[in-house]
Amino acid sequence: MIGWLGATYDWVKAAHLIFVIFWMAGLFMLPRYLVYHQEALAAGRTEEAAEWVSREGKIRHIILTPALVVVWVLGLMLAANLGLFDGVSGLGWLHAKLLLVFLLSGYHGWAIGYAKKLARGKPTLDGRKLRMLNEVPALAVTLIVVLVIVKP
Repeated sequence: MIGWLGATYDWVKAAHLIFVIFWMAGLFMLPRYLVYHQEALAAGRTEEAAEWVSREGKIRHIILTPALVVVWVLGLMLAANLGLFDGVSGLGWLHAKLLLVFLLSGYHGWAIGYAKKLARGKPTLDGRKLRMLNEVPALAVTLIVVLVIVKP
């Protein structure tokens, strides 16, 4: 695709995909950590719960948040290259993808907020609901990949 990115388009796209993988890895891990953390709290295992707080902080600061920022920056560069901000037609798939990525970013924020609640010892969900919420990233990324590859 030739646009304002020119010959760097494929490199930007590759970097975007790499950081999407990092972000998704974190989004698959953090919710599972939250389940284990909540179970440790419920069982009164305070030392274990404290270890989960540390693990959750590391995954947030080392993987999740940096990857999210890079995904958005590179993704918006790619979208601009395709003409999203110039009113180019035929980009309905991209609008849908951006909506899903926006919602997934909100999920990311929710997961971080819930980790902070657990760190304060104040869980608000039962284990079943928390486990169900673990599936959100998998569903979202499935839809996103279909939109990007198939472009319905």
